[in-house]
Amino acid sequence: MAAAGFGQRFVLGLLLLLSLGWPGAVLAIEADRERVWALLARSGHVVLMRHADAPGTGDPAGFRLGDCATQRNLGERGRDQARRLGDEFRRRAIPVALVLSSQWCRTRETAELMALGPVEDEPTALNSFFGRPGERDAATAALRRRLATLPAEAGLVVMVTHQVNITALTGVFPASGEMVVLKRDATGAIATVGRLPPP
Repeated sequence: MAAAGFGQRFVLGLLLLLSLGWPGAVLAIEADRERVWALLARSGHVVLMRHADAPGTGDPAGFRLGDCATQRNLGERGRDQARRLGDEFRRRAIPVALVLSSQWCRTRETAELMALGPVEDEPTALNSFFGRPGERDAATAALRRRLATLPAEAGLVVMVTHQVNITALTGVFPASGEMVVLKRDATGAIATVGRLPPP
């Protein structure tokens, strides 16, 4: 009986968090490709995309943001992923209002090869904190604030970032080139509603 009471309280508490728009809340995560693409055609959605395939993990010691030669970069497979994904947006005539990127070369190149519009740097909200776990909370709070500034009626926003940033906000561990779809409303509340695997 006590266990049943705990279970009911847990479910009620979870529903309350979702109803309050807990940032990154998970509703039903749609994984069917066609249904996720259909979501992207509707207003009020944001794509958090992990950069396309870049062989390796992290960056070399002493890497510098302004010098791509010092970073882990996209491989040919990643460049092809990014181009094909951009082609898919155009084939489906899905308009993109804004493209934001971290300052890492692999994220900027992903965004540029998709060719969905001008790419703007968004360092505070989208730059990686891989290897610096003490920055996780501040980076996630910055991403939540940036999401809250996007008007709900604006068109689709595509944010190209890193696995650690996406996982910290949503709990989803995306593959390279995967898109995680968020739904936002007029109050600024967000929920994770879809996943689109890489092409």
